[in-house]
Amino acid sequence: MSDKVEICGVNTARLRVLKNDETNALLLRTKDGDAKAREELIYGNLRLVLSVIQRFLNRGENADDLFQVGCIGLMKAIDNFDISLGLRFSTYGVPMIIGEIRRYLRDNTSMRVSRGMRDTAYKAMQARERLQNELGREPSAEEIASAIGLPREEVVFALESVADPVSIYEPVYSDGGESVMVLDQIRDADNTDEHWLEQIALGDAINGLSERERHILALRFYYGRTQMEVASEIGISQAQVSRLEKSAISRIKKSL
Repeated sequence: MSDKVEICGVNTARLRVLKNDETNALLLRTKDGDAKAREELIYGNLRLVLSVIQRFLNRGENADDLFQVGCIGLMKAIDNFDISLGLRFSTYGVPMIIGEIRRYLRDNTSMRVSRGMRDTAYKAMQARERLQNELGREPSAEEIASAIGLPREEVVFALESVADPVSIYEPVYSDGGESVMVLDQIRDADNTDEHWLEQIALGDAINGLSERERHILALRFYYGRTQMEVASEIGISQAQVSRLEKSAISRIKKSL
């Protein structure tokens, strides 16, 4: 369905998809200050932005706004991508686009912290600083709550409500070389971004097939038809179906 969406006056069905070697060549030219190459990179990766925003559309946000914010993330990814790391650009670009959209959603949320909760948070922070000086260590939530005479849960919620969000790309250590970021120190077993990125790569690989090959794979693996049924439907022999199917699968594997 994303191929039929009109966003910001762009016909997404006609967006170009760059091959990996084309992307790398344009990245090298961009790093040398080639503005035209940078523009080609942006337009050649708009499908990537479109794919990313699909996961945020159920929040009621305007698709045009998300697309524009995603493009900002894409441009930041292009400007900051390190070619020497040997990564695929999409591996770096997708998290950057997601991060930019999440920042936009966070900054434009209608949720506001109440005056009472802010007052509680400030009292708790003052108590934490005082206890830290007295104890010589970081006080627990129970100790802070006891010091200001409030339930532990209320203190925890208040402190979290005023805490500044930390970017997963925030550097936490650097030895003069490559920095260690927050992202490098966290793990979420339920996070599906990697699987989702694989789906994007698979979609790009399938788009590289001919129309007949895509049709055969759809009949075989989506509709569950046998090779004989497929051969009868499209008017070729079963042996030709088998050969085209194997060739298509081999090309997909090679692309991935």
